[in-house]
Amino acid sequence: MRERLFILIEKGECGNRWSHAYDIFMVIAIMVSIVPLMFMTNYPIFRQMELVTVCIFIVDYVLRWSTADLKLKRGGWSFLIYPFTIMAIVDLLSILPALAIFSPALKVFRLSRLVRIFRLFKFFRYTDKLAIFLNVLKKEKKVLLSVLVIALFYIFLTALVMFNTEPYINPKTGEPTFSSFFDALYWATVTLTTVGYGDLCPVTEMGRAISMLSSLFGVAIIALPSGVITASYLDELRKERDSE
Repeated sequence: MRERLFILIEKGECGNRWSHAYDIFMVIAIMVSIVPLMFMTNYPIFRQMELVTVCIFIVDYVLRWSTADLKLKRGGWSFLIYPFTIMAIVDLLSILPALAIFSPALKVFRLSRLVRIFRLFKFFRYTDKLAIFLNVLKKEKKVLLSVLVIALFYIFLTALVMFNTEPYINPKTGEPTFSSFFDALYWATVTLTTVGYGDLCPVTEMGRAISMLSSLFGVAIIALPSGVITASYLDELRKERDSE
């Protein structure tokens, strides 16, 4: 019986219609559960949708926990290890914010709406391409971490230089150019990523020169991880096709 449940709830293999049907059912439940997050008004029907979907998620969580030994293959330890696996944590975070529906005593779990966004991560269980992307991130983590360190250092350096270059008061508007170092960090980040919202901008010639250099370096720094991820992702797709 447990073996059949395990086959049912795991991602369906080719030819397993019931498992595929369960996957589709869970994907629909996930999509329905995030609909209320698209509205600021809490309509009564959203409460019913939340009640139904969270019941589905609880049953799914219990079934996966009860068959953890078949997945992790570590005997009785599997039941202790499973709640601390990444997807189990995602499943639990998907459930906790809605527990207040069942009892006022559980209002402590009425967390921010943002926590419910974790339900989107449940899609990773049912989509091969997202799983491949995660494998790519794991495979290239050293390179990506190196680029991240370089980017953070450059952001801090640029913000520090700009904060000490620009005058505190903009002579044209009479308002602060960068009222705090956090403003400079914000400006350096959006400039590095070549977004540049325009709400903060330098007014001195030196500041504008620094801004241009930051934008040029930003293109190079952002392009580096993009190229690494794209090349590795295509390589993983090629390996998947060859294995088939």
